[in-house]
Amino acid sequence: MKKFLGSMLAATMITSAAYAGGPVVVEEEPVVEASSPRSGWIVPVIIGAIVLCAIACGNDDDPQT
Repeated sequence: MKKFLGSMLAATMITSAAYAGGPVVVEEEPVVEASSPRSGWIVPVIIGAIVLCAIACGNDDDPQT
């Protein structure tokens, strides 16, 4: 009899704990899409400026005698 009452008490404790706090509302997280990459014009402009400067500056070293 004690085993039966003990198991019934345990079963009611488990079910009451499962329903404690009312219903659970699950919200879906919004889907985050990756943004499109920016057009990369800065790096080519800087590299182009360095190349143009290297060409325009030329060789300013005095010839060795």
